[in-house]
Amino acid sequence: MKPALLRWGVVVGAVAALATAVAVAVAGDDVGSRAALKEAYRRPAEVPYPESNPYSKAKADLGRMLFFDPILSSSQTISCASCHNPGLSWGNGLARGIGEAHVPLPTRVPTIYNMAWSQVLGWDGKFRSLEVVAWTPISSPKLMNRNEDELIADLRKIAGYREAFAKAFPDDPTLSRANLEAALATYERTIVSGRAPFDRWIDGDERAISAAAKRGFDIFNGKGGCAECHSGWNFTDGAFYDIGVGHDNDIGRGRIFTNSPKLMYAFKTPTLRNVAERAPYMHDGSEATLEQVIDLYDRGGIDRPSRSELISPLGLTVDEKADLIAFLKTLTEEERAPVEIPALPR
Repeated sequence: MKPALLRWGVVVGAVAALATAVAVAVAGDDVGSRAALKEAYRRPAEVPYPESNPYSKAKADLGRMLFFDPILSSSQTISCASCHNPGLSWGNGLARGIGEAHVPLPTRVPTIYNMAWSQVLGWDGKFRSLEVVAWTPISSPKLMNRNEDELIADLRKIAGYREAFAKAFPDDPTLSRANLEAALATYERTIVSGRAPFDRWIDGDERAISAAAKRGFDIFNGKGGCAECHSGWNFTDGAFYDIGVGHDNDIGRGRIFTNSPKLMYAFKTPTLRNVAERAPYMHDGSEATLEQVIDLYDRGGIDRPSRSELISPLGLTVDEKADLIAFLKTLTEEERAPVEIPALPR
């Protein structure tokens, strides 16, 4: 079996297991039926790193310096952290991204929480790995607008960066684009959402979340159908759906798979970790609050041929919507480690 097929087999198996658990859970809201479902949301013990780019502290330290260094932009005034601000849950708090051109982009800046678990990246999935993501914003005229040759030349002039690259890549100490991408990806994989009240509940502390949040968990996995896409500990299946939001100018994954009508207007399922802190919502920032997001799902969004069969009017009550909000708020981390802003070499 090819590796790609094997990975999808694992994903399909996990989804099937989750579906079985959901069926058990919706049969009743007693502690026993919830327990079977809760196992699907247990946090992993370790952060995964690819064999082609294994973790090292030196590489992560280099990636952190690059992430916060405005030298990556042509004006040398904005950095990766300008859009992926740790104080804003690694987003920018705006409806649309904005770069050096000061023109709103088509989509919202996604959080980079838990990117280590993503197989493909970008709202439309155009990036095959975390290693290849960075160069698009660095080189894009609308974002950081940096010329590759000029950037590499400027970095090579800095003794601190020459030393950091040599330490991070002892077998190939070249200060190159490939090593820059590998270092940034390594650092970004260390950005993991902290433990939340929900995790304490999963681990057995029944007092960690409220009764309303527990009811919201049942709705999330039952009547609301949220877990069909927002599955697992990271609350995303990493797949792409048209959920009935957006406009005719952005067809999402349909740009890549032009012969697949069902992928028109399809965008990646985002994580729900720290979701209460990450307004506005949806790929285009069109919903200002969680309440508006739930109302969108409740009415079923835009009815069009590409809309996912998972999306249809839900008929949620006012109390059920409130319980869902209570549950989503339990996903906000309560053990937030301070983000170390590095001293930049010059």
